[in-house]
Formats: sequence, structure tokens, C-alpha cells
Amino acid sequence: MDFEPPFLKIYNTLLEKNLGDNSENDLYSKVEGSEELPLIDLEKLNLEDPKREECMKEISEAASKWGFFQIINHGISNEILNKMISEQKKLFYQPFVNKLSAETVFNLSPKTYRWGNPCATNLRQLSWSEAFHFALTDIPNMDQHITLRSSLEDFATRMDTLAENLVEILALKVNMKSNHFQENYLPKSSFIRLNRYPPCPISSEVFGLLAHCDTSFLTILYQDSVGGLQLMKDGKWVDVKPNPSALVVNIGDLFQALSNDVYKSIKHRVVAAEEVERFSTAFFYCPFNDAVIQSENKPAVYKKFTLREYRQQTLNDVKETGDKVGLSRFVL
Repeated sequence: MDFEPPFLKIYNTLLEKNLGDNSENDLYSKVEGSEELPLIDLEKLNLEDPKREECMKEISEAASKWGFFQIINHGISNEILNKMISEQKKLFYQPFVNKLSAETVFNLSPKTYRWGNPCATNLRQLSWSEAFHFALTDIPNMDQHITLRSSLEDFATRMDTLAENLVEILALKVNMKSNHFQENYLPKSSFIRLNRYPPCPISSEVFGLLAHCDTSFLTILYQDSVGGLQLMKDGKWVDVKPNPSALVVNIGDLFQALSNDVYKSIKHRVVAAEEVERFSTAFFYCPFNDAVIQSENKPAVYKKFTLREYRQQTLNDVKETGDKVGLSRFVL
């Protein structure tokens, strides 16, 4: 049985209609060079000032100027990361029909397994990828898959601690209380997403993952050495050089709102590759649905809103326009 999602079969009509129409699908013509993200050594946080203060400044400057940065000496062992990738591959390499029934088999929330874009009306909207999206609250219920559950729990525990340390540093730099997140947001409200980007025979015509901004406070990504991540920098798309020894961190929409636009949630995407597959594992540090997002700095750029309201607005916009739209919906 085939483990690949049936992209060509399901989207055959769409592909025949749009394939080769360069006026509509010259997707990568605006990419201008490649960039190395700021690389920050978190070991300096364990040192005395001024090294510690220097590291905190590097984090806040990268978050405000780039919205993205890389970290090394982050405290998460290669053993945990490699174990996560190994279990991830086992999950993706099972028959496609099994993946479709993952919610029932794993006793998980709906839409745990996702592939492509069922709302696509043209190739620009088609993502050539598949993903398992796990809520942290679902992971303890995975009694039939002990090794996967163990890997997810180890990964989530370390990532949650790392994310909390980073947001506390970032909060201080915009005059928020360092314990803001501990006081206002419940634990276990975050998510893990396992991503696979299969080889794509029409890689010049579609994306691996559509351009978007993350809804989270903070996203931490572990990726392989294949590459494919691109981000918008100064109005231009640039390739991000992969660094397998580092984790990639990016600011999400919720933190941009909390920081009153000091920190930037940057649009990013993943290109499709013709001959190789790509894996990544993302941790989304998020509040619970009814947490109020409101900047402590005045005048506020955005009206206060809850994550539930933000997600509902996103669903409405995607349904009506095909685009997330995002924070601009909440500008005062």
C-alpha cells in the first residue's frame, strides 16, 4: 500500500488546468539570494554579565529586525531530536489510509493528520506536504503508541521550557513582566507539528507549504539539512540556509500584538523539492483559547482579542478570501 498522499490523483483537474501557465505560476521568480539567520549561542545566558546581557540583547534585536533567528547550545540533546525524527518517519511511512484514520487510532482531536490544501482552486494555493498536528493535551492519550508518545513528551517538555525562557527574555525587553506568560497562560496549550515534504514532480509549479505567518507567541523548529525554508526580508523572498546543528526560532502573530509591533511575525514558506524529501518538527508556544491578547504598552496598536476570536477570524478569512489576513484585522 502506498504511503504517499495522492496529490496528482486528487488534484489532477487542477493541475491540468494550471500546469505550465507561467503568468500564474512563476512562483519563485522573486527570490533574491540566500541569507544566514542570526545565530545566537544560548550558553552565554549561563555566564555572568556582560555576556548574559549581550545574549539577551541579541535575542531581542533578532526578534525585532528579523522575526527569525537560530539558537545553539539550547539544552535539547541530539538524542531527543534524533529520536523524534526517527519516530516521525515511522509515522509518515505507514499506509496513507492509516494516516487518514489517525484520530481514531491515536484517540486524538480531529484534523490531527493533514495533507495538501483541500480548499485549493489553483496551483498557488496547493501545498505539497503532509503533517501530524498534536495538541499537548492529546499526547498522554496515545496508549497504543508508547514510543511515539514518549518521544513527543520528551520533545514537548524540553521545548516548552526553552520557549518559556525565550519569551521571558523577550518580554523584559519590551517592558513586560518577565513572568507575564506564567501568570496569564495555562500550560499544555501548545502544539507540536510533524512535517514531511515529499518529492514533488512539479516542484517549480507548487509550494511545499504556502506563505503564512504563525499564530503562536513563538515557534521553535527543528529541521533536517535539506533546506527549503524561505522568508520575507525587506519586501523580498530569501532562502534560509539550513543549519542542522541549530534550532530556528520565529515570532508569531500573538507576540507581535503583545509587543505592540516591536517584534515581527514574518511571512515564510517552504519550497517543493523534486527529488528529495524534507522533514521538520515545529513546536508552537501558544496560550489557551480564551487568553486575552493585549499589549501593556500605550498607545496600543491592536485592540484586545482572544486566541479563540483570532482563530475564528482566520477561518472566516480563509473561507472567503483564501488568505489568512491576520493581525491587520485587529488594528485599532
